[in-house]
Amino acid sequence: MLEQTGQDAPSPWHEGELAMQRSVGVVERMDGPGRNFVRKAMPEQHRAFFPMLPFLVLGAVDAKGDVWATVRAGRPGFLASPEPELLDVELPRDAADPADAGMGDGDAVAMLGIQLETRRRNRLNGVIRRTQAGAFHVRVGQSFGNCPQYIQPRSCAFVRDPDLPTAMQPLRSGQLDDRMRRMVEGADTFFVASYVDRDGGERQVDVSHRGGYAGFVRLGADGVLTIPDFSGNRFFNTLGNFLVNPKAGLVFVDFETGDMLQMTGRAEVLLDSPDVGTFEGAERLWRFTPVQIVFRPDALPLRWSKETPDLPRRSRG
Repeated sequence: MLEQTGQDAPSPWHEGELAMQRSVGVVERMDGPGRNFVRKAMPEQHRAFFPMLPFLVLGAVDAKGDVWATVRAGRPGFLASPEPELLDVELPRDAADPADAGMGDGDAVAMLGIQLETRRRNRLNGVIRRTQAGAFHVRVGQSFGNCPQYIQPRSCAFVRDPDLPTAMQPLRSGQLDDRMRRMVEGADTFFVASYVDRDGGERQVDVSHRGGYAGFVRLGADGVLTIPDFSGNRFFNTLGNFLVNPKAGLVFVDFETGDMLQMTGRAEVLLDSPDVGTFEGAERLWRFTPVQIVFRPDALPLRWSKETPDLPRRSRG
């Protein structure tokens, strides 16, 4: 079969992403990179990268249409790519994880492979095909890399067998308590999931990294998070999704304890907010209002330690 050249390939951008690109005047400039670098198969370096990872970030949509982000761990090798269009995943189902409800056979999913110690990250999305309860594969819809900027370098180690779940029970809530607020306000990293339903009924899920100095996310007394958006690759996958479908799923990880804070709710993009000047280096802002909150103590069998001092005060996702 003849392979499409970048010029012949269709543009991957949907109307929300194009609207964001128009807002900064880069639609024409981003057409070529979209056709050339957003692929329907993984390049060899991505196929070699995923099997090295001890954890994976996922985005999934439950039956009610709520989107969740999560982090799942496994011994390196739990991810494998038998061919460029497929990623095999060995992970048991986890009823404690709200994202698991959106990871059935035929469900759309997003994945972010990120290696914090080297600051490498690669993304893909596609459709799950369940081979058994503890394994599935994803046929790639889109695959692309991201730059390493503003990833806080950390090394990690297992503190228990990743196949053994924690005995701690999750806490479900409609609002953030003091412990959860400290987790958000002290974070230098979180992950965000979003999605759109494209023409023809195809669901496209995305999950991405956001990082910066501790405290870069502002949490209001009303529980609403305000997040700066800085100059990046101009793909605008996340914010473009929000313009079409203002739903978001966020996950914060306590890297010292393995606790996870997962939230799903409403997102709003603020292109010209007067508050943008109060966030150093920000080009725009977005807000997130939690609707459902799940706090999962000791959810991850990994613990991380920082390898370098904190990032400089300017930050970017």
